[in-house]
Amino acid sequence: MHARSETQTAADRVGLVTARVERAQNLARHGSLEAALSAGVIPTVIDVSLSEALVLGLLRQGVTTYLTVLGHGSTEIGEVLRTYAAAGVVNVFGMHHETEAAHAATALRWATGERAAVVTSIGPGALQAMAGSLASSSDGIGVWHIYGDETTHDEGPNLQQVPRPEQHLFLRLAATLGAAYVVHTPEAIGTALRRGANTVDHPHRAGPFFLLLPINVQPAILHGFNLRELPVGAPPRLGAASDVGGYEKALDVLVNSARVVVRVGRGAIHAGDEVMALLDLVDGVAVVSPAIQGVIPFAHPRNMTVGGSKGSISGNFAMREADALVVIGSRSVCQSDCSRTGFPGVRYVININTDVDAAMHYTDTIALIGDAAETLRILNRRIRDSGRLVPQVPSPWFKACQSERERWERYKAERLARASAIDPVWEQEVLTQPAAVAAILDWARSKDATVFVDSGDAQACAFQLCKDDLYGRTFTETGASYMGFAPSAIFATAMAKESFYGVAICGDGSFVMSPQILVDGVEHGATGCIVVLDNRRMGAISGLQRAQYGNDFATSSRVGIDFVAWAKSVSGVEACSGGTTVETLTEALERCHRSRGLSLIHLPVYYGDDPLGSLGTFGSWNVGPWVDEVQRERHRIAL
Repeated sequence: MHARSETQTAADRVGLVTARVERAQNLARHGSLEAALSAGVIPTVIDVSLSEALVLGLLRQGVTTYLTVLGHGSTEIGEVLRTYAAAGVVNVFGMHHETEAAHAATALRWATGERAAVVTSIGPGALQAMAGSLASSSDGIGVWHIYGDETTHDEGPNLQQVPRPEQHLFLRLAATLGAAYVVHTPEAIGTALRRGANTVDHPHRAGPFFLLLPINVQPAILHGFNLRELPVGAPPRLGAASDVGGYEKALDVLVNSARVVVRVGRGAIHAGDEVMALLDLVDGVAVVSPAIQGVIPFAHPRNMTVGGSKGSISGNFAMREADALVVIGSRSVCQSDCSRTGFPGVRYVININTDVDAAMHYTDTIALIGDAAETLRILNRRIRDSGRLVPQVPSPWFKACQSERERWERYKAERLARASAIDPVWEQEVLTQPAAVAAILDWARSKDATVFVDSGDAQACAFQLCKDDLYGRTFTETGASYMGFAPSAIFATAMAKESFYGVAICGDGSFVMSPQILVDGVEHGATGCIVVLDNRRMGAISGLQRAQYGNDFATSSRVGIDFVAWAKSVSGVEACSGGTTVETLTEALERCHRSRGLSLIHLPVYYGDDPLGSLGTFGSWNVGPWVDEVQRERHRIAL
C-alpha cells in the first residue's frame, strides 16, 4: 500500500492533532522513534502531515534542536514543533534574525557536534538565512536549512516569493549555494531527508542542506505512510587512499627532498598524531590552517604556526623556502597560500585529501584520495619500512625553521610588551589589539572557555596569537570571513546538551551587524561574554587600503556608540568597560564570568601607524595594486 497525500479536511485535522499529541508523548516516554516503534506504541504505518513526517524524519537522524524565525511560510511546521516541544521531544529557540540563527546552528555543530535545523519562511528571511549559510558551507559544517516556498498550484504570485513568473527560483538560489531539494510531492520526503543527511552528515566535507517546503504542501496528509521510509544513518568515512603506486611515488619525492613543509587543513582534524609522526619521519615542518589550531600543539617544535597573507614570520618562511609540499586536508584558499605564490621553491606536491578537486589543485601532484589519518598510517609505515629516510637531527632545515619560529616569538613578545599606545580617536592611551586579544585568549584558557573569533583584524590577530594545545578551544570563521559570526556563535551555549562558557572576540563593526544575541541570549539562557574591540573602523580593510594606496577611505566612523549602555538596555545582560590596561580588562572578564549569564565588555583599542600596535602581515595576496606582480609570480612558479 502506497502513501497518498491530500489536503486536510476539518475532520482530518482534528484526528491528526489528536494523533500527533499522542505520538509526541509516546516519543518522549520511549526516548526515540525506534524505541517507540519497537514497543508498538507508534504503528509503522500512519496518517501524518508532511510537516510532522519531516520532524519525525529529522528526529530519527538525531536532530532535536530547531532555531526558528517563523513567518506565514512556516506556520504549519511551527505548529508541529509546538506540539513536540510541549512533550519535551525537541527544543525550539525562537530567534530575532535568520542570519543569527544560521551562525548559531553552525557554531553548535562545530563546537559540540550536535545537529540543528534553521527554520524560516519564504522571502527575505530565507535569503538572510542563506547568507548565513556561507559560513557553514565554507567551513564544512553540516546544518539543516528548512524554508517555506511558493505554492505548487501556481494561483498567482505568492507574497515574498522571488517576483518573477518562473518556477523554483528559490531552489535555483539554494542549489547554487549548496545541496537543495524542494518537496513538491509529499511522498518524496524520504528521498529529501536522505539527500539532506548525506550533506549535513558527510564525514569529510559537510555543508548546509536547503529543504524547501511549499506553503500548500506542508499541511498535506500522507495516508498510510510507512515510517520506515524515513532514512537513518550517516554516510561512512572513506578509508585509506588506494595503493596504485601513489605511496611509492610519494616516498620517492620525500626521500629526494631536503626541505619538506606540511600544510595542515581541516581535513586533518582527526589525524594529529599521524601528522606529527610524519613530520619527524621526513624532517618536515608544519604550517597550519587557522581553523585547526591545536591539532598540532602550539608548542610542538615542528609547528611553524599559520602561514599565508595573514600568517606568521615562521609560517611564511617555511612556505617560501620549502622544496616539497605535503598538503593534508586543505582547500588551499587564496590567503592561505598567498594566491598560489606561497611555495615558490616547490616542484612536487603530495596531496592527501578526500575531495578530488582539492587534491588536484596544484600541478605535479601525487594525489592520495582518502581519509587523512588512515592514509598517513600507511604512508608513515612505508617510510619506516623503507629505511630510506634517516633524518639528520637537527638538520639545517629544522634549525633554520626553528630560528624563524624563535624570531616570530620575539616579534610577538615585543608587541605584547608594549601593551598600549595613544590613539587619535580615543585621545588617550588604550590597549593595542594584540595585547587585548592575547589577554582574552590567556584568560579564556584559564577558565576552559571556548573562544569564537569574528572576521577582520581581530580574527587575524587571534589566530596569529593562538597557543592552543588541543583542537576545539578556539574557532575562527575563516572560510566565509562572515562578520557577526562570533557574537551569534555564543548562542550555542544555550543549546548545547553539555553546558560550556563562550567568549566572542569581535570588532565594533561586526557587533553592530549582529546585535540580536543580546535579546536571544538572555531569552534562552546563553552563558558567555562578548568582547567588543572598538577602533571605530573596519581595521583590516583600513590597513589594507593604507598598505596599498597610502590612505584609508570609507572604512571608519566618526559616530561614537555607547556599547555598555546599549547592552545594559537589555534586561539580563551584564555589561561593563574593559578599561585601558590588561589588568582592567582581566578584571572585567572576571566580573562578567561571575554573572554566569550573557555579558558584554566594551574595549577601546588602538589603530594607527605605530608598528608595535599590530602584528602585521607577511605574505602576498592577489588584490588591488598587487595583482600584476602576484599574478606574474604565480605563473612564473607554475605550481
